[in-house]
Order: sequence, then C-alpha cells, then structure tokens
Amino acid sequence: MKRLFAVTLGILTAFGGFVDIGDLVANGLVGARFGMSLAWTVVVGVIGICLFAEMSGRIAAVSGRPVFDLVRERLGPKAGLVNLAASLFVNLLTLAAEIGGASLALELATGVNYLLWVPAVAFVAWLVMWRVKFETMERVFGLAGLALVVFVVALWQLGPDWGELGRQLTSPPQDEGAPTYWYYAIALLGGAMTPYEVFFFSSGGVEEKWRPRDLVTARANVFVGFPLGGLMSISIAACAATVFLPFDAQVDALGEIVLPVGLGLGQIGMALVIFGVFAATFGATLETALSSGYTLSQYFGWQWGKFVRPRSAARFHAVLLVAVVLATALILTTIDPIMVTEYSLVFSAAALPLTYFPVLLIANDPDYMGDRVNGRFTNALGTFYMVLLSLITVAALPLMIATKAGQ
Repeated sequence: MKRLFAVTLGILTAFGGFVDIGDLVANGLVGARFGMSLAWTVVVGVIGICLFAEMSGRIAAVSGRPVFDLVRERLGPKAGLVNLAASLFVNLLTLAAEIGGASLALELATGVNYLLWVPAVAFVAWLVMWRVKFETMERVFGLAGLALVVFVVALWQLGPDWGELGRQLTSPPQDEGAPTYWYYAIALLGGAMTPYEVFFFSSGGVEEKWRPRDLVTARANVFVGFPLGGLMSISIAACAATVFLPFDAQVDALGEIVLPVGLGLGQIGMALVIFGVFAATFGATLETALSSGYTLSQYFGWQWGKFVRPRSAARFHAVLLVAVVLATALILTTIDPIMVTEYSLVFSAAALPLTYFPVLLIANDPDYMGDRVNGRFTNALGTFYMVLLSLITVAALPLMIATKAGQ
C-alpha cells in the first residue's frame, strides 16, 4: 500500500501536464477538427517527458537537491536567470488558467458563473499549500483526478467506428491547412512537456526525501503517471472525434468537452467527469504555484518547501501567495482562461530547450551524479529531443502569428 501511495506524485504531475484545463480543451478541439491525426504528438510528448522526468527524479534522488538549484550552480546566475524568467512567465499564465479551469468545473456543477468561484478557488488553493502536508496534498488530488478515467469508459460506451479512428491516425482532414496542423502539434507537445513539470517533480522528490534507494519509486512515478496522463489525452480526443467530427462541430468550451461522457454514461458519468476535471485542474493549480515558489526560492538560495514550517520558509510562502494573487487578478479581468492556457502552451514550447538542456547536462555530470549518470541510449534519445525542441522553438511563435493562434 505504501508503494501505491508513492506513485501518486507521478499521477499528480501527469495530470497537471496532460489533463489541465488547456489540454482538456485543446485535445477536444483537436479531436473535433483533426480527428486522431495528432495522436502521435501525445506519444512523442509522453516519451519526452518520461525521459527528462526520469533524469530529474534521478538527479533529486542521487544529489539530494532539486534540478533548478543545480541549474543555477552549474550554468551560472545569468543563464539561470533567463531560465527563471521564462519559467515564471509561463507559470503565471498557466496558474491563471488552472484557477479559471477549476472555477469552470464548479460552474458546470452548480450553474453559478465561474468568475464568482475564482476568489474561492484561489483562497482554498493557497490555504492547502500553506497548511496541508505535501504527501497528503499529492495523494488526495492525484487519486481524485483518476475520475477522468470515465473518458476511457465513455469512449467504449459510445461505440465508435474503430476502423475510422484508426484511419484518421494517418489521414488529417484535407480542409485544415498544414500551418494550422503543425501549430496544434506544437501546442500539444508544449503542453505535454511543460517546463514546470520537471521542476515540480524534482522538488517533490526532495520534499519526500528521496535517496538512491528510492529510484525504483521515482521511476514508477514517471512510467505510470505520465503514460496514464497521455492515455487520458488520447481518450479525450477520441471522444471528440467520435461525437463532433462527423458533424464538423466546433469545440471551444469545457461544457462541450465533457458532453461525450454525458452521452455515453449519462448523469453519473457527467458527475464523475466534472469531479475529475475539478480535481485535475485544482491539482494543477497547486503544482504550478508550488513550481513558481520552488524555482524562485532555489535560484536565490532561500529556504523552501513544505517539509519545513511556513515561518521558516516565509519568502517561499510569500511567493506562493503573490503568484496566486496575480493569477487571480488576471482571470478576474474576464479574459478567457482557456485562451490563456492555449497561449501559454505555445510560449512553453518555445522555452523548452532552456529547461531540458540543463537537465541533460546535469544528468551527465559525475560531480553531481557519481556513477548514476546517463547511459548511451538515454543520451542518444536526449540528443534527439534537444534537436526536436530546438526546431519547435524556431517554429512556435511564427506559426502562432501565421495561423492567428490556430483559427
């Protein structure tokens, strides 16, 4: 049972990366517009995040220090500052969207406008980060997010034409242009490999006092949690492809994304999916806010983490409060939280090499890793991904401008 609970750190991180509010809508939109032709992007993203998250967890377990702490030390304060600025910018956008997403789930459940829920969601998130132990937090929201398995069950219940879904894997719709196709491919990959995931994951390993003997647990977190999140993403896209694509229906709202679950499983399914959406987006709220506190505190050498009393890590908790307040203020301007997240995915994709190159570098440094440095296969795969992510960095913003953010 203890080993089962240990895996929930990976589950929470996976849901934060794959099944937050932006990815819920992005996968639904992609499924409705492109069918299953972009499912390969999720697979590439799952392999990539598993690769670098395993390195990050191994770094934390072997060195006893989080990744961002070592990034500043290994690359110097100037390079670390560039990484910090990019991370905080993406985190703020994502945090705002997650607070808005949890509020949208409450609107679906109650009928009360989501803007009225935003302050309450933000306050409860801050209270949880301040008062609730790290292990309790991750287990509750990691396991609660498993309610999103209803997308998999609903897909089976809808009885899709499996042959047609298979054909769509290699046949994108002819009326969607190549720039729009590649824009959404980059956005989905950026969402799968969001930088804050590895910072949260490695810092969470330190919070849980991982040591080299815990590498099995760390790898179980990676290779169970992240593929599970990828399965959820593909199921969301397949549900949308089954229900909406045959009618050329546009999907751009949370209520439309969960509609296939209601069609397949009725009111019970709808209740479960709304609960799962809230758990996943609220968990991602905690993850993103904590990541901001971790990175800023680790860069400046402040005491950080939930393993110490808030009074002993006052600046860390002040960062969490400021991040939540700024994100809440952004959402209360009435800006669309889904749009905010979709933009954040593209900016995240553009910033990916800034995060993952230092991780690859540190994972090969024997001064930190001893005999636990990367093997040849890991380095070969890591090099391939660095080339891929560099190409994405070059293409992301031009494609966003050329397609008017996928319109």
